[in-house]
Amino acid sequence: MDPANETFGSSTLRRVGMWSATATAFFAAVAFAVAVTTPPRTGPFAASATAISYPYSAADRFVPRDFIWMYLALAMMLAFVVMTACVRERSVGSRRLFGTVGLSLATASFTVIAVDYFIQLRTVQTSLVLGEADGLAVLSQYNPHGVFIALEELGFLVGGVSFCFLAMALGSSRLERVTAWVLLVSSALVIVAFVGLSAQFGLHIEYRFEVAAIAIVWLTLLVTAVLVALVFSKSTPGD
Repeated sequence: MDPANETFGSSTLRRVGMWSATATAFFAAVAFAVAVTTPPRTGPFAASATAISYPYSAADRFVPRDFIWMYLALAMMLAFVVMTACVRERSVGSRRLFGTVGLSLATASFTVIAVDYFIQLRTVQTSLVLGEADGLAVLSQYNPHGVFIALEELGFLVGGVSFCFLAMALGSSRLERVTAWVLLVSSALVIVAFVGLSAQFGLHIEYRFEVAAIAIVWLTLLVTAVLVALVFSKSTPGD
């Protein structure tokens, strides 16, 4: 390979890796802050003063406030995919295989979440405002056992599994080992939460796993993205 091209490629990878990781951490922090200040309107954690009942047509008064966090979460997940691609490109030898699997799972996670949130933003939100609530309840984010919650559970479960492979794609520096352990613990917590809450609550799980998955995955992205940004700022590919 031409040394000049190799240097250019290394520089580009470091720059894109650092900035995508920084963007992931930023959007994770902001999205989490907005999400936790958006009160649940239905289900086990809803306050009686703001709770709404099926078919959730009364949610029109919460548009767009209750939907803002989704825009931020979509940006976070897209940045996460780019960051994962950079980690995969930086990996060498057998680690690249794990990076490829991690990138594939991260992309699948983003795709599921993007479809789920886009339906809320372009269909549910608009239909609520226009008073077109017929048949909308099963799709609504306010339905604690509806399509929205199911797809979100799937998306973040797959995202949690991707952490495991992303961890194995990282190098052997001290900073990368710390990052890998955070990702591995987080991946295990997501899986344990899914199995444990499903076993405990069965058909009445509602959005309990969704809340747990968001807390684990988003906080993990916030922490590990900062670490990955430091990795790219201080090292070179193949380290």
